[in-house]
Formats: sequence, structure tokens, C-alpha cells
Amino acid sequence: MAREKRREELYVTVPSLFRCPISMDVMKSPVSLCTGVTYDRSSIEKWLALGHNTCPATMQTLPSTHTTPNLTLRRLIHLWLAHAEVSQASPPSSSAISKQQAVDIINGEFDSDSLAKLIGFVTASEENLKFVALSNAAASRFVEVLAKSDEIRICEVIVEILDLISTENGVRERLNELILKSGDGRDCLSSFVMVLQKGSTESKVKSAKILELIAVNPESHRRIAEKQGLLYELYSLSTADTDTSAVEAGLSALLAISTTRPVKKELIRLGMVRAVGKILSGYDYSSPVRRVIEKGLAMLETVATCTEGRGAISEDGGCVVEIVRRLMKCSGVATEHGITVLWSVCCLARDPSAQEKVAKVNGLTKVLLVMQSDCSGSTRQMCGELVKVLRAKSTKSNLAPYETRTTHITPY
Repeated sequence: MAREKRREELYVTVPSLFRCPISMDVMKSPVSLCTGVTYDRSSIEKWLALGHNTCPATMQTLPSTHTTPNLTLRRLIHLWLAHAEVSQASPPSSSAISKQQAVDIINGEFDSDSLAKLIGFVTASEENLKFVALSNAAASRFVEVLAKSDEIRICEVIVEILDLISTENGVRERLNELILKSGDGRDCLSSFVMVLQKGSTESKVKSAKILELIAVNPESHRRIAEKQGLLYELYSLSTADTDTSAVEAGLSALLAISTTRPVKKELIRLGMVRAVGKILSGYDYSSPVRRVIEKGLAMLETVATCTEGRGAISEDGGCVVEIVRRLMKCSGVATEHGITVLWSVCCLARDPSAQEKVAKVNGLTKVLLVMQSDCSGSTRQMCGELVKVLRAKSTKSNLAPYETRTTHITPY
């Protein structure tokens, strides 16, 4: 009875900012529309899927239905939930540490127990999170130990702490400087490789997110991509069959660092085009995997910027067919990525086999539908060029039998 009463009290005190305006439940994946209003992803996607083109809260007509993840709000909700669960499970215990004790742990020798207490301190409140994140010594100390430690458990816990503090102002730039520009930068990247090889799925996901976070410029892209084994481990994470969060994290990190032709060629050699084709054919249309589909198509768009990538996509007939199948069936973002890839192989590369594969699966009709949708101007222009190419291909195919029959007819 007492437990139920505590839950009821907790429900009443849920901050209104954490509730979805549609479902009125605590948001699991908050995303914002162009109007600035934030909703739970599943709720707003259902609203848009019903054909509505307005913001539910303001009833403004939406010039775009694209959504943007509200990472700050998601982090606040996670912290609030973690603190609420601890409070509900038991009264405050003697294991809770003070700010001074947290400072002592940061400046002392790390072990699993002390780091676990530090995580408990950070997740207890937003104030504690900012206290550690904004500490001048904390980030450098974490990176220092991460670079030197060969204990997988210590590395995993430090990665978890870095993930917790990474969204605070200034931490991203600080981590980039510490991990990549310091003398121990490459040793620190070796620890990330180890976590990606031997860590839990959750630790691998957090490692990929941190690597994506610190990939802020061409130099950081190069340093991360050139670290031996790192590109392969991120590729392996992005091809995990059983965990969509792992696939999404791996693809996101690879997208962040795949800015040079050598990196794209290496991903093609590893089999990225084939892997994305498998993703497109194997996943359904539910909300949790839409982001995976979007990332997969974005990856194809990235590798299609080089000749080798366009060739690999054209050669993989199944991949081309799946791209056409996904048009207008996943999200506006996915559709625009898909059109760009089709334009790259059919118009830019003018690959006859790709053109034929698109035409055979009714690609012309799909492209025409995209042209009539609320797509961007550049996408509409690519659709126009695709229509010309596919119509020409269709006309040639229809005329071929007639030309064969009349070739040997003598007029006199």
C-alpha cells in the first residue's frame, strides 16, 4: 500500500515539460517539430501518419514534417527517472556521497566501487551532473585513466561517465581536445577499440556516441578513422543483427567520420553496401527502426559520392530494389536520402543496370509520387532528372520488340 502511494505521489509530481502534449505520458524519445513544440516520437509519428499536416499543440500548418531529437530534454528525463527509481526503491542510504567525496574520488585512484558511487552521484540530480561536467579536473582525469587502463570494466564505467557529462556545454570541445589532441590521444582511442571489441552492447553504443560527438572537424575525422581497428569495430557494431540501438550508434559514428574518399573506399571494401541492403530488407516500418533506415540510406548517400560507391550500389541489385521499396514508406528524411542515391547511380553514373532495376520495380511511379510530396527543392530537381532517365529507359524497352519485328521488312 505504501509503495502504491509513493508511485501515485511520483505520478502527480511529474514535471509538465516531461509529458508529451498528445499522450500526456512521460516522453521516451522527445523530438521537436519546426514549430518548436516537443512530442514523444511515437505519438507525433502516429499523428503525422494519419495525414495531419499541423502541429497538434498550436494547430499551425507545418511547412516541414521533419523532426529533430531533443537531446537535452531526453537527458533531463533520463536523469529524473533514474533519481525517481532510486527514491522509490528505498530511502536515502549512507552510500550516497557528497560533492567533496566526489572530488576525492576524481582526484584519487579509480576502482569499480568508487566509480559506481560517482555514477550514482552524477545521476542523482542535474546539479550533480553539472558539478562534475564543469569541473576542470574531472574530464582530464577520466581521459587520463581511460588511456592508461587495460581493465575492461574500468574503461566501460569511464565511458558511461563521459557519456553522461558529454551533453553539457563545453564538454564536447574539451573531450575532443583531451582525447584527440593530447599526447595520449591515440592510447585513449585504443581504449575505445577495446571497449568496442570486448565491452557490453550498452558500452559499445556509448563509445560510438562519444566518438561521434568528438568528430567535429576534418582533423578529428582523420584521427578517428586512421586508428587501427576502430573503423572495423564501428562497422561491426553497425551490422549487429539483434540490437537496433547498436546499429544506429555504429552508423551514426561512421557517418560522422566518413568524410574522405579513403574511408569511404574502406567501408565499401568491408561490405557496407551489402550490409545496408540487408538492413533495408530486414527491418519493418515501426518507429524504433525508422532512424536505422534513415542512417542506412544516409550511409549509402555518403558512399555514393565516390565512383567506387556508385559501382558497388549498382552491382548490388537487391540494394537498389530495397531503396525504391522504401521511398514514401519510412519517413521524409529516408525518402530524400533514397532519391539522392538513385539519382547518383541512375543519372550521375548513368549505370544501365541500375536504371533497369529501378524501372522494373515501378521506380518511375514512386519517383513521381515523391515529386508531388512535400520534399525539398533539390530533391524535386533530382526527381525530375530521374523521371527523364526512367521514361527514356521505359520507352526503349517498349520499342525494342517493334524494332526487332520491322528490321527485315522490305518496303518494296
